[in-house]
Amino acid sequence: MRIGEVAEKAGVSVRALRYYEEQDLLHARRSPGGQRHYPDSAVSRVRLIQQLYAAGLPSRVVRQVLPCVDSGEPAPKLLDQLEAERVRVDERITDLLAVRDRLDDVIAVTRDPDAVCSYGR
Repeated sequence: MRIGEVAEKAGVSVRALRYYEEQDLLHARRSPGGQRHYPDSAVSRVRLIQQLYAAGLPSRVVRQVLPCVDSGEPAPKLLDQLEAERVRVDERITDLLAVRDRLDDVIAVTRDPDAVCSYGR
């Protein structure tokens, strides 16, 4: 499958595919003329890469996750790292919810200066 076809089927840009190759996340063989040719599995591979990026993982971690997915065998150290990242995300969520609550108070006081702010209770 050529690069444009993979990009279209996976819903990404050709530039993204080239980037994935640069990051050693995706591999293509080259024709004698230098054109990239991908296996049929490239579309699902690109979708997985996109999902991993959407989870907030950097390329170096995605590069570690892919072999585990390919082999079906988790790497304990990698799992520990991913679980630690999940804890960090949970902490950020908690912090953001607190910020949202404070912002709701500011909005309420701005709408009604006589309203009592719940911050500090």
